[in-house]
Amino acid sequence: MRCMRGRERFVALALAVAGLAGCGVTYTSPGVARAAGADVRIVPLDTAGLARANATPYTPRSLPAAFATLTGGGQPRGLGALPDPPGGAGPAAAEMRLPPARTPEPYRIGVGDVVLLATRTSPDTVEELSGLLAAQNQRQGYTVRDDGAVSIPEVGAVTLAGLTLDEAETRLFEVLVERQFDPAFSLEIAEFNSARVAVGGAVGDARVVTLGLTPATLGSALAEAGGPVVGDPGTASIRLYRDGTLYQMPVDSYLAQPRLQSLPVFAGDAIYVDTGTDLDRALAYYRQQIDVIALRQSARAAALDALSTEIAIRRAGLDEQRSLFAERDRLGAIPRDYVYLSGEVTAQSRVPLPYEQRATLADVLFDQGGIPIATGDMGQIYVLRAGPGGEITAWHLDAGNVALLTLATRMEMRPNDIVFVAEQRITAWNRALQQVFPTILNRATQ
Repeated sequence: MRCMRGRERFVALALAVAGLAGCGVTYTSPGVARAAGADVRIVPLDTAGLARANATPYTPRSLPAAFATLTGGGQPRGLGALPDPPGGAGPAAAEMRLPPARTPEPYRIGVGDVVLLATRTSPDTVEELSGLLAAQNQRQGYTVRDDGAVSIPEVGAVTLAGLTLDEAETRLFEVLVERQFDPAFSLEIAEFNSARVAVGGAVGDARVVTLGLTPATLGSALAEAGGPVVGDPGTASIRLYRDGTLYQMPVDSYLAQPRLQSLPVFAGDAIYVDTGTDLDRALAYYRQQIDVIALRQSARAAALDALSTEIAIRRAGLDEQRSLFAERDRLGAIPRDYVYLSGEVTAQSRVPLPYEQRATLADVLFDQGGIPIATGDMGQIYVLRAGPGGEITAWHLDAGNVALLTLATRMEMRPNDIVFVAEQRITAWNRALQQVFPTILNRATQ
C-alpha cells in the first residue's frame, strides 16, 4: 500500500516537472553553441589549433621607462687638472722670513701606512692567533684603511690612525686582552705613506718626500730631492709653504748656516727652490702640492658621498614615478588589456594581462583559483575570441584527460578573450531540481 502511494507521488512530481517545462519555467544551463546573429565556430584546441590560436598578433603593453631605469651608473668625479709647476722669474735677492719655532712630535700613524705585527711562535699562539702568525711568517703587513683601522684576522678591525707607535701598541694590547688572545706581540711601521712633504722647483729630482719615525729637517727633505740646483745661490731662494703662510730664505744663507738646514719640516709642508722672485708662480706650486696631498686622502670619500647623494636623488625620483604609475593603474586611469573568466570557475572575474609578457590559459585559470572538480566539466573548457569581422572562434579544450592540460600552458591569451568552463550534467540537473522543487511542492499540495 505504501509502495503504491510512493509511486503516485513520484508520478505527480514528474507531471508537475513536465508541466513547468511546458510553461517555460526550467533551469537553463549556459553553453557554447551557434546562435542567431552570431557566427560561432568551435575549433578543437589540439596541437594544430594551438598554433593557429597563438598566431593571432599581439604585443603586450610596456611598463614606463622608470621601471627599467637603474639608479647606478654614476662615477666618482676626479680631482681635475692641477696647474703646471711654475718656473723662475728673473734674478733678485729674497728677504729672510723664517717659520716660528716648532718642536717635532712623534710620528702618528695615518691612512695608507703599513704596519707589521709579530707574535710569539709558541704552539698555543699558533692555535689562537693563526692569522697573525701567518701574516708575520709571510711578512705581510696591514694597511691602514680610509676609516683609520687595520683588519686583523681572528681579531677584527682596530683603529690606529692618529696614534703614535707607543699608543698603537697600547691600543692593540687592550684589544687582544679584551678578545682573549695572547697579548705578546711587537708592532712596527713597515711603510710610511701618510705624512708627506712636497719638494719642487730648482732641485735635482722634484718629488713628494714621505716622513718617518725620525723627524725630518729642511736639509734632509732637500737632500732626498737632489738638493738645490741653482746657478747663483745669491739670487735663489727656498720658500716654505706651511699652514697657509709663506716663508722664505736665500739659498746662500741656507748653505752657510747649519741651523737653517736643521729646521724641522712637517706633514703637509711644501718646499720650492726658486731662482727668481715670482711669488705668484711659487704660490701656485705650493697650492698645487697642498691640493694633491690633501685631496688624495679626502677625494675618495668625498666622491663616494657625492655619488651616494646622486644615486639617492635618482632612486627617489624613480620611486615617485613608479608609485604614481601604480596608483593610476589601481584607479583605472591606465589602459590595460583584460581576459574575462566565466562559467564554472572558482571566481568569475576580469583578469588583467601582464605587462611586457604573455599570459597563458593556465595562468588565467589557476591564478584565479582553478576549476571546481565537483561541479566544473574539465572536458568543456572554451576560449572565445572575436575576429575582426565579428566572427567568434571558440577554441575547445577537452581536458577530461588531465594530460591535455599541458596545452593550456601553451595557449596564449589575447585582449578580450573570454574563458568559459561548462558545468557537469549532474550539476545542471541538481541545480534545476533546487530551483523547481519548491514550486513542485506548492503544486502538489494544491
